[in-house]
Amino acid sequence: MKAKLALYTRRDCCLCDEMKAAIRQAAAAASFDFEEIDIDTNRELQARFNDQVPVLFIDGRKAFKYRVTAKQLANRISRKRSRLFTGLASLLGKGSS
Repeated sequence: MKAKLALYTRRDCCLCDEMKAAIRQAAAAASFDFEEIDIDTNRELQARFNDQVPVLFIDGRKAFKYRVTAKQLANRISRKRSRLFTGLASLLGKGSS
């Protein structure tokens, strides 16, 4: 199951550009779906995230704000996948007893 990344961003934001570059680099090491959301297209999002962009959510949970490296992101995604598979294996193991 692929991780779902949502990046809340805005135009003309150098930190946003840095985070997008890190996400592009992480794509070489990790598999995920990615959505970029411009907060300035929605008043509610603008009020919620105005001083907090860029902010990156992974599977609906806030994971990084302002900065992330490709390595940090790839590690976070691989840890999430590892926990998911461990949990599934545990459930499947209990079901066969």
